[in-house]
Amino acid sequence: MSAGVHLVGSVPLESTEAVFRAATTALGDLIGRLPDGETGDRTGWVGFQLPLLQNHPDFVMAPRPGAESADDVEKAIRAESEDYEVPVFRLRDGADPARLTFGDLGYARAALDSWKVFSAMQDAGEIGAGVRFQVCLPTPLAPLLLFVDERDHLRAEPAYRAAMLRELDAICAAVPHERLAVQWDVAPELALIERAWPSVFGEDVEREVVDRVAAVGAAVPDDVQLGFHFCYGDLGHQHFVEPADMRILVDLCTAVRRGVPRRIDWVHMPVPRSRDDDAYFAPLRDLELDGATELFLGLVHATDGLDGAARRIAAARRATTTEFGVGTECGLGRRAPESVPALLDLHRAAAGLAAEARAGRR
Repeated sequence: MSAGVHLVGSVPLESTEAVFRAATTALGDLIGRLPDGETGDRTGWVGFQLPLLQNHPDFVMAPRPGAESADDVEKAIRAESEDYEVPVFRLRDGADPARLTFGDLGYARAALDSWKVFSAMQDAGEIGAGVRFQVCLPTPLAPLLLFVDERDHLRAEPAYRAAMLRELDAICAAVPHERLAVQWDVAPELALIERAWPSVFGEDVEREVVDRVAAVGAAVPDDVQLGFHFCYGDLGHQHFVEPADMRILVDLCTAVRRGVPRRIDWVHMPVPRSRDDDAYFAPLRDLELDGATELFLGLVHATDGLDGAARRIAAARRATTTEFGVGTECGLGRRAPESVPALLDLHRAAAGLAAEARAGRR
């Protein structure tokens, strides 16, 4: 699978079954893991956690113009609108963080519903026998960074992290480990490391982020495949901040690898559409991965097609001898459903170019 395709997570089709069928038809043996597309109310990534905070007895919301309710924000996320400010929740006066709890977050419930579809299709031979069911989870800090007042990030984090790890445990208890892969989505943390967002971590942001990401990686059982998707954001198809190059991605990935006391099966890193220059990819020379870890680069962009992918593949190949597969920068959720088939076909074509480049034919 080293020259294959990685689907990051969301695919905006009408159902989980439609996602599995479309991806399998288009990509076949190029994929080793298959996500459920995060369809329905999960289309806006962690946006479906907003009602959880809105209805939590220990949180209050400070409405902002254009976002007086969680429903307003979810609609805006799905419409790719940037004409709103996300509401910020804070702990209610008198709430005791030591007694704070979160119940059902919805991740395990959604995953187990999708697993029923996946297992039935795989047992019927409609999904390849070696393909794993991929469950994508945000790091526990991510929803808090996006939706909770920064003064309460650390106060709310232990309770939310415990709830997220219960979701992980429920998934791992229900899905056979040899058929399961878990991906942690690491996104707002990059805005902290880039100093684009304020942080309660002070100047030691990198260590605090690495410790947290490594800890959730370590929580995945050793016989379940583990991967990390590092992301600069995609709301409105815009990044939190434009990366100067891959240095922060490479350093974060290397530090996480050193901190996770188990095998990491894959990592995925974004490549902006405009970056096909050697300077962007140069830090890849310092990436430390062992032979068990697949590297996927998010260099597929629908807006410049195969020609753009070819330029980015060539630049990446000049920077590293590490084999890599391809994907988009982020999930496919915030795009028109009718665009998905052509984009999946583009993945296949780009994977072919990456394989040719590796073999020295280009």
